[in-house]
Amino acid sequence: MSTFDATAWRFHLKSLALPGSHGSDPTPKRFARSSSPGFSQQASRAQALPRLRRAAAGVAPAPTSPAQRRALLLAPTHSFWSTRAPDSVTADIETSRGTITIELLREWAPRGVDRFYNLARAGYFDDSRFYRVVYGFVAQFGIAGDPAIARLWSQQKLRPDSARVPNARGTITYAQFKPTDRTTNLFINLHDNPSLDSLGFAPIGRVVQGIEVADSLYSGYGELTMADPPLGDGKRLYRESNKYMDAEYPKLDRIRKVTIH
Repeated sequence: MSTFDATAWRFHLKSLALPGSHGSDPTPKRFARSSSPGFSQQASRAQALPRLRRAAAGVAPAPTSPAQRRALLLAPTHSFWSTRAPDSVTADIETSRGTITIELLREWAPRGVDRFYNLARAGYFDDSRFYRVVYGFVAQFGIAGDPAIARLWSQQKLRPDSARVPNARGTITYAQFKPTDRTTNLFINLHDNPSLDSLGFAPIGRVVQGIEVADSLYSGYGELTMADPPLGDGKRLYRESNKYMDAEYPKLDRIRKVTIH
């Protein structure tokens, strides 16, 4: 059994739109820009089309302000979280080292893709840290910068996906003790890791650009952030999140923002 199988995972923890502003335009909204009787109806239809298309596709609109995002992230039973992701999703992970572009594929792991898609749209990963980077092995992330949100989502377990593709270099996979306890923690495989395949680790996507950025993420702390005291303090990762990591492990690289395209 590899060092990873026997030791590394022992440390792993279980783990709305604002009203539009019309500025100072004094024109009555009903007759805006035209006195034609049919104009307002045509404009209303045009404005409604994107919303109708999203509804037809079953995609709930993403929150737009920090307050809306936080409120949604603190409401894990909201219907937003049941939104089905598209069959293929492209996302940019903007990091302190550069941008990593990933492709998520529902045919690989539908539940895992839906979870990541909705978390990213709600801003869950923004301003978080790559808290566990083992050179040539994995780069792990997924603990929210806000400790209240991190603790809440550490309890939102995800139903298993069957492992349909190998954990090859560049694939993205949820961290787990077993397939039934996935939550929000994911890692990028920095190397082919076939030992994970038989353990039920199900990749949800792959890096399509920027794997060299993933390779360059700071790995000097290794497993320390998840080790038992006095070397580390895994519980503080969730209790204090960014505050703890920035104080004790200041060289950790950051996820500035994840953007879904």
